[in-house]
Parts: sequence; C-alpha cells; structure tokens
Amino acid sequence: MLVLLPPSEGKAAGGPGAPLKPEGLSLPGLAAARAAVLDELVELCLTDEERAREVLGLSEGLRGEVAKNAELRTAGARPAGEIYTGVLYDALGLAGLDAAARARAEDSLLVFSGLWGAVRIGDAIPSYRCSMGVKLPGLGALGAYWRGPMAAVMPEAAGDGLVLDLRSSAYAAAWRPKGEVAGRTATVRVLHSQVVDGVEKRSVVSHFNKATKGRLVRDLLTAGADPAGPAELRTALLDLGYTVEGEAPAKAGRPWALDVVVTEIH
Repeated sequence: MLVLLPPSEGKAAGGPGAPLKPEGLSLPGLAAARAAVLDELVELCLTDEERAREVLGLSEGLRGEVAKNAELRTAGARPAGEIYTGVLYDALGLAGLDAAARARAEDSLLVFSGLWGAVRIGDAIPSYRCSMGVKLPGLGALGAYWRGPMAAVMPEAAGDGLVLDLRSSAYAAAWRPKGEVAGRTATVRVLHSQVVDGVEKRSVVSHFNKATKGRLVRDLLTAGADPAGPAELRTALLDLGYTVEGEAPAKAGRPWALDVVVTEIH
C-alpha cells in the first residue's frame, strides 16, 4: 500500500539537527528537479525579500518564512514526519504509533511537496515554505514543473498494490495515476451526514476532512491492514467501523472514488 499525502502549510522548526543531505532523500530520480527548485528558491529568498514574499504568497506577518528559506542548505533537518504538522498530521499521530505501525508508516506514506516533489516520513528535511501552488520566476508553476519528474518515478514507487490518494487538488496536479496504476488507486471524500426534519442531508467536509483522513490512515497502519486494491480497502475500512460507499468505476483504468460518511465532525 502506498498512501499519498499533502504536506502541511505550517511546519515545525528544523531544530539543531544536521543540515540537509539531498542524496539521502527517497526517490533519487527526483534529485535534479529538487536541486533546481532549491537553487531558485534559496537565491530568490537571499536576494529579494519583497519579491520572494510576493511569489510565495506570504503576508507581512509571515515575512520570517523568507529568511528561513534563505538558510535551507544550512538549517537543521529532521524527519519529514516531525516537520509536517497541522490537522491531518495531528490526527495521524505518528509519534504515538507502536514500532510495527511506525515501520509500516515509513514504508507506505509519501508526502507531496512543492520543494521536494515527494518525500517519505523518515527523510530528513529542513523546515521550509513553498507550496505546490507557487510559481517561481524561472521554473514556473510548480504543479506543472513536477509533472515530468514525478511521472518518471511514481510508477515504480507505486509498486503493485493499492495507491490511496489523499492529496488535495493542488498536489494531485503534480502526478495523476494512469493506466494500470490508476485502476488500483482510490481517492477518498469525507461527507457529513445530518438528519434535518427527518431527512438525511449530506455535505462535503472541508477542514475536518483532514482530521478524518489522518485517523483513517492511522487506523489502517495500527491494524496492519495492507489492502491489495480499492475493493479490499473498502472492506478494510468497513471492518474498522467506517461507513464507506463507492463502487468500481464504470471504465477500467480509472481510480475508485470512495466516500467516507461521518455523523460527527471533530
């Protein structure tokens, strides 16, 4: 099972660890593309703070993020699973997993990134600010920039099992499964079910969507589930107590779209 996650906008501080070692990151086929993004981002943040703040879409209160990016090569690095914070990662609770579940997490979780393309949670990276929606002056829109490099490495990274795609739309733009890989890919939408005047009404969950997805992944890891494909994923989630709806797509070679229905959002 390969689980594709978005990063968090906010990130923990890098801390006093050793600086980034690009050659130590997973998916070495992305090395050249990573170097190009890192070079341009650092140079921009070193030489033109105001332009960098504009490009990165940062408010005045986040001006310090520019200085942080300028020091990416020398800043302390920590495992990506400690750098990424926020609602999804709080619910996922990597620090609280037992050894077996943690090992499964390190093997199966892949976090997409505007700066790194994608990293595994054990990869040591510095704290940074560069979303997939950024358009760098030289390289252009990162969502489009990453499509070629990601297309070259992701089919192998996907292996031959389930691909559980929990990315937001901006990060999904960097790589879309195709062909046989798409046929064993599942996306998840979280729906909130409420009964109003005796009638069930459903709405798409936005903010709490992230928390549900984090708990869902944690439950799969803790249970040791390793679904072979979308149908087996649906069964595994039902066994874990989730309300799941969704059938195979009408045409082969397309991802499954599963709905997880919740009656409480938290």
